[in-house]
Amino acid sequence: MELSEQEWRAREDAHVSRMRAWTEPHQRRRSRGEKHPVLDFLFTYYSHPPAHLERWQPGPGVVLGGQAARRFLDRKGYQEVAGGVALDPRGFTERQARSARSTLALLEATASRTPRLGCFGLHEWAMVYRQDPAGLRHAQLPLRLGAAGTDAVVDSLGVRCGHYDAFRFFTEPARPLNEFQPTRQTQRDLDQPGCLHVGMDLYKWCYKLVSFVPSELLGDCFELAADIRLLDMRASPYDLSALGHSPVRIETAAGRAEYVRAQAAFARRAEPLRARLIQHYRRLLSETSVGQTRRAHVTSVAGPRLLE
Repeated sequence: MELSEQEWRAREDAHVSRMRAWTEPHQRRRSRGEKHPVLDFLFTYYSHPPAHLERWQPGPGVVLGGQAARRFLDRKGYQEVAGGVALDPRGFTERQARSARSTLALLEATASRTPRLGCFGLHEWAMVYRQDPAGLRHAQLPLRLGAAGTDAVVDSLGVRCGHYDAFRFFTEPARPLNEFQPTRQTQRDLDQPGCLHVGMDLYKWCYKLVSFVPSELLGDCFELAADIRLLDMRASPYDLSALGHSPVRIETAAGRAEYVRAQAAFARRAEPLRARLIQHYRRLLSETSVGQTRRAHVTSVAGPRLLE
């Protein structure tokens, strides 16, 4: 695909503007030393720097035309080609390919499953279960039901969390109460499309590819993660009223029904994004494999000196 300078600059401007709606408030809060218990997660747990989130990337197989495209040559992995500037596919290393194959298998396994709903976001409750209030992750926020009331909800409803990266933050007393005992090794078996954290992780699987994913897909997955994160915290035991957010009271039947409806809506919204990401991973790995085969052939014909 070839993009004229007018075309790619319009896409770049749109992406930068879209992401700065999130990155600039975050950077202002950081300059004031101000924590945000909902949104900081998008920039701390997810380790993609704000400046990188703002940076537009066309993805592989796109030739950027015009004189201005030469500034991409200052970035790692870009090269001059006929008609302009493009990513060099040789920059996708075998190490990245191994990681991508593992991620693709995880995404495909997740996509094959029916969403499992009804966990009610109790993973956040399990992270504070029977814990000293002074040690809470968001100590600046009060617990809506207090410590005893929070523990009682966990005891009465039980916990059904299959996502390892949530489970690993459970308090020790909460771990045996969980229906699952997930590990990193069982993640491919347990991740399922109804899980809020699995939906948020689509953003991570985008930025793990760095420049080899189009920024429009990255932006779509980031915005999904931001919206899911808000539900995650509204359904948590914390009182977010000071931030202007009403609770999803999962301790009540009405609140649990509200949570399931929202959870199902996010699963539907994530489905086409996951499909796009799977397609992108497959294409990237296929084209990389072709490139590696060709390079191996050239090496074998030219002789061992090319290995130096």
